[in-house]
Amino acid sequence: MTPSTGKSARSYAQGTTAKPLLIETIGDNFAATVERLPDAEAIVSREQGVRLTYAELFAEVDLVARGLVARGIARGDRVAIWSPNRVEWMVLQYATASIGAILVTVNPAYRTSELAYVLGQSASTMVVAAPSFKGANYAAMIDEVKRDLPGLTDVVLFDGPGWDGLRSDADGVPAGRVAELGRLLDPDQPISLQYTSGTTGFPKGANLTHLNILNNGYFVGEGCRITESDRICVPVPYYHCFGMVMGNLAATSHGSCIVLPSAAFEPKAVLEAVAAERCTALYGVPTMFIAELAQPDFDHFDLSSLRTGIMAGSPCPVEVMKQVVTRMHCAEMTICYGMTETSPVSTQTSPDDSIEHRTETVGHVHPHVEVKVIDPDSGLMIDRGEAGELCTRGYSVMLGYWDDPARTAEAVDAAGWMHTGDLATMDGDGYVNIVGRSKDMIIRGGENIYPREVEELLYVHEEVEDVQVVGVPDSRYGEVVMAWVRLRPGATLEGEALRAWCRERMAHFKVPQHVKFVDEFPMTITGKVQKYKMREIAVEELGLEDAASARTA
Repeated sequence: MTPSTGKSARSYAQGTTAKPLLIETIGDNFAATVERLPDAEAIVSREQGVRLTYAELFAEVDLVARGLVARGIARGDRVAIWSPNRVEWMVLQYATASIGAILVTVNPAYRTSELAYVLGQSASTMVVAAPSFKGANYAAMIDEVKRDLPGLTDVVLFDGPGWDGLRSDADGVPAGRVAELGRLLDPDQPISLQYTSGTTGFPKGANLTHLNILNNGYFVGEGCRITESDRICVPVPYYHCFGMVMGNLAATSHGSCIVLPSAAFEPKAVLEAVAAERCTALYGVPTMFIAELAQPDFDHFDLSSLRTGIMAGSPCPVEVMKQVVTRMHCAEMTICYGMTETSPVSTQTSPDDSIEHRTETVGHVHPHVEVKVIDPDSGLMIDRGEAGELCTRGYSVMLGYWDDPARTAEAVDAAGWMHTGDLATMDGDGYVNIVGRSKDMIIRGGENIYPREVEELLYVHEEVEDVQVVGVPDSRYGEVVMAWVRLRPGATLEGEALRAWCRERMAHFKVPQHVKFVDEFPMTITGKVQKYKMREIAVEELGLEDAASARTA
């Protein structure tokens, strides 16, 4: 009999499992799947009209890897990719991994200032990109920033002589060279540099290893019960962990097939892909599922092949989750919670969980991972049922922020705990629920936005004297950006003019949807801006009560 201590259970859990971590590189894991399932379909890109078996995908990966070697790319070199989803994105991901180069993923929505920052901060020597996308001339923007980046010596564009030339360069490298280089790699070496907005300052490059992302992809797939018979529809972007880890690596570590419905998200294209390709799993952030369910001809698509999938990236509305389970036939749909810095998933619901747990929590701790909830002020673990900051530790935590030890130390403590900045509770059975954020990051449809980054750009406007940016509730995106602006004396700037100015200078998802001109901001007696009061005022003035009160998991 255990003596009673009179204390409640602490908010701590660890993911126990009989399945060991994969102590291998991405290249070795991929090669083993190719050997086991050479003739199985690995990827289908419906917009490109391309289908590759595992053997065909492996041949393309080897070809591009040898091309990179011919261009002088070596272990540890940074190769950036700036493109929407396409087969070549996956090829480059596995090609860089097979020779130990670090893939730097660039958000397709970035513009010149953001592109220049990421390429410069990562010291990328090569960028591989689509020539253009959605009216944005990537080639011209790369030319513009390249002048100030002397270390960027090679630009390769898809759909033309650039990509073809890279593939042709493979002829100068022996066929077995990639395998030789692969034997010199270690699972703990960095392989992926993903820029995340975090909560303060400019984007930070989360430095992730083979071990980090291979295992996270594998255990996410395990959580969805993925097998070689599954076909995973991936409308989420590859530049983010959701696409390249939870999508690609979950698939290749289990021998399943990736289906790309379109280069960027289009709800009808997703429904068409699921129906035509008989997809068994579907991924998306809540806004994607909302858009799919809202299609006028939704009921005309046969989605009966669906079984599972993942809804993640931002708080998941409970009613939407219930419709996905019933109308989309995803009886085993799961919710994942995580962040780029943790590869990304830390918790996941199970197909065996009750509908309440699968719609009102973010599940249990992941295998081989620890989570705890602490008092943000004292740093001590709190009792279950109490709200505090969620922290996570384990194989999935990044090496650190690229070339930024100070901000790494702010995020990861001496004991190896990643402090997420999210407020959470853990119940008596270990289920975690995200109840808010201890910091002021805005999450718009799965995109992380720093208020400070938007504020600093708005400060550049000649008619703006002061500005504060907050997130306000939105029924479609979960949150959107709102700017409270104090103009200079005599200024006549209007909201739409300011938004148009922003659209020319920043990614579309960062542009304030709401602009409020004020003479002063809500302040504490010590002069600190009270952003929570700004949010409360906005909810009332803009009539956002319904969006603010929406139940989320």
